Amino acid sequence: MFGEIAGRYDLLNRLLSMGIDRRWRRRTAKIVPPRGDGPMLDVCAGTADLTLAYWRASRGKNHIVGTDFCLPMLEIGRKKCRRAGADPQISLIEADTLRLPFPDDVFQIVSVAFGLRNLSDTDAGLREMTRVCLPGGRVAVLEFSIPAAWPLGKLYGWYFHRLLPRIGQALARNSMSAYNYLPDSVAQFPQGKALAERMRAAGLTEVRCYRFTFGVASLYVGIKEERGG
Repeated sequence: MFGEIAGRYDLLNRLLSMGIDRRWRRRTAKIVPPRGDGPMLDVCAGTADLTLAYWRASRGKNHIVGTDFCLPMLEIGRKKCRRAGADPQISLIEADTLRLPFPDDVFQIVSVAFGLRNLSDTDAGLREMTRVCLPGGRVAVLEFSIPAAWPLGKLYGWYFHRLLPRIGQALARNSMSAYNYLPDSVAQFPQGKALAERMRAAGLTEVRCYRFTFGVASLYVGIKEERGG
């Protein structure tokens, strides 16, 4: 499904979010900035938008690895990185977030944008992200959420469940219902305190949640426990 929509993925993201998705990624890199020159990891990197946001935030000083299991997405991401002049600071590799090909305690930041809910096992994904994070390092999860305030919640629900799937599917022109999957997966994914608890269960502490654009997206940040802590 992701391979089929790869060619129009960025266009649809900009169109369906009215460009706000770029701001969410920039805010993520600002709220969870790189410290020093240690490496960073962006899982479920897709076409590398958050990876590039972190590259810009680090001013090219840090090595950033982006992983995804969908090669067509990564190929588009590699072209974007070359155009941005981000080689060789960014490395994009094909890998499964549930079985990351890295040793323990490597990355100062492990991030994911709109990808955690696509994993077949959310808790296993969070454990893997925590495993490869340095003790004292941070795990950042940027994900869609459902605004509760009236009338925005009502209007957003209509747009997200009724209008967005029709526009997305018409423009994506893929054989699978990718843009019906999107609202369904968001509705079923844990949010707020529920996701924070799962991050704590994976070994993260001081978990905080930041709401973006009236709660349309949320950033969850946790710190990996220091050894002996």
